[in-house]
Amino acid sequence: MSNRKLNVFLPLLFAVVLALGMFLGHKMPGSNTGGATVFFTKPARGPLQEVMDLVKAKYVDSLNTEELQQEAIEGLLTHLDPHSVYIPPSQLQQVNEDLEGNFEGIGVEFNITADTVNVISVLSGGPSESAGVQTGDKILKVNDSAVAGTNITAEKIRKLLRGPAGSIVNTTILRQQEKINIPIKRGVIPLYSIDASYMAAPDVGYIKISKFSATTYDEFLAAMRKLEKQGMKKLIIDVRQNPGGFLDAATRIADELLEDQRLILYTKGKAYPRADYKTKRPGMFERGPLAILTDEGSASASEILAGAIQDWDRGVVIGRRTFGKGLVQEQYDLDNGGALRLTVARYYIPSGRSIQKPYGKGHEAYDEDIAERFNHGEFVNKDSIKITDTVPYKTHAGRRVYGGGGITPDIFIPFDTSRFSPALTAIYTRGLFSNYAYTYYTGHRDEFKQYKDAEDFTKNFQTSAAMLNDFKAFAKAKNSPGIDKLTAHDETEIRTRLKAMLARQLYRTEGFYETINTTDPVVKKALEELNH
Repeated sequence: MSNRKLNVFLPLLFAVVLALGMFLGHKMPGSNTGGATVFFTKPARGPLQEVMDLVKAKYVDSLNTEELQQEAIEGLLTHLDPHSVYIPPSQLQQVNEDLEGNFEGIGVEFNITADTVNVISVLSGGPSESAGVQTGDKILKVNDSAVAGTNITAEKIRKLLRGPAGSIVNTTILRQQEKINIPIKRGVIPLYSIDASYMAAPDVGYIKISKFSATTYDEFLAAMRKLEKQGMKKLIIDVRQNPGGFLDAATRIADELLEDQRLILYTKGKAYPRADYKTKRPGMFERGPLAILTDEGSASASEILAGAIQDWDRGVVIGRRTFGKGLVQEQYDLDNGGALRLTVARYYIPSGRSIQKPYGKGHEAYDEDIAERFNHGEFVNKDSIKITDTVPYKTHAGRRVYGGGGITPDIFIPFDTSRFSPALTAIYTRGLFSNYAYTYYTGHRDEFKQYKDAEDFTKNFQTSAAMLNDFKAFAKAKNSPGIDKLTAHDETEIRTRLKAMLARQLYRTEGFYETINTTDPVVKKALEELNH
């Protein structure tokens, strides 16, 4: 019985000790100042620390303290908001790379099918292109490690290929049944946060932002300059499925869209007095017609940008209600190599509203919120949106808006449920569109040489009946159900997706969005609004 009790209370014990240690560390004189050293009396060990020491020293069985500490930390954080999280050492590098906007590696995009690592894209100007790696190559070995037919995972191959810039990785490649040894000098590989920027109409620019990283603002400026040279007078910014990122990136982009000395947001927390974030400089696009595209995957920094535009009546927000994350986190490095991402403040957009959705019912209910929205019909009917904050706020022009659960768009566009028939869902979940596009491209390269760029491809390529039938045979061979009972709508969707995935194969994400957006109802509505 005593062993069972100990197993139950150990995580709580570690959690309390951790919290106590953090509190004492923060409160120690001089811990957060640059002032002179202060002499103080070392506090006596408390009973919690004594118990912890006794457990570690005297407990009958050996303990994996690292696992217990992680469980304890995670147990403690379940009593806080859902966005205060512990990042273990094994995950920290990848998390930081994603936000820093680069990593050190060889610059290829790959997929794994039938235990074979296929190079599906080579970064232009990157280390692999310089070394002679080509799309369609199959990686057999990395240094002394065989990676074909060995139940290789994407995580394992990433670890083998990545390493310090300047170091050499030796690869064995299979190209058209010939084995080739290619040494590749690793370099710094950018992780772009702007997936596409192109002219969606003669005077309408489109920019897709997938996250807000350290490089996003510079990428945004470069995209704006390119579009302005092409005659952009109106702008669509797409932050659908953008989970957020750095606050600074969102506020600097907002500064390019709003007039000077406009409040973008303010933050406030128990230990953080109110801090206002205002526009500071003349922006690149303060007056032209503007649309922001959102959905339930638009969170945090995405909501800051959309909220500032909506509250100042600067542009129109189109799509579906955003996620509802109105909390600010700071990341603290820990001695074990992990990090604590801790919520330190709430943010409030210009109208004064917080868009944070409730989390008082626990993490599980919070995580199920998006599914609940779908189940009660909000994705297809604006009238089904549940307003959790009944206190109305007003935009600069006096329009009524609400907080407490994301940004409700000015123009609602329903989710197209017909895109997810049982047959299409099976195709999506098996990754058959991307696998087929890769297979088709590598076998028909010469067919695509006639297209000079993504715009040319989008305008002139058509998914033929022969390709559709070939894909059906491919899907059936992969045991995808329902292929013999496809509806006309299913076949139209397949044609559209195949074209978009081939565009991605040829022109990466730029090509994908330029192609898929021609049939996207949200983009179509944005073009209609900006052009009327």
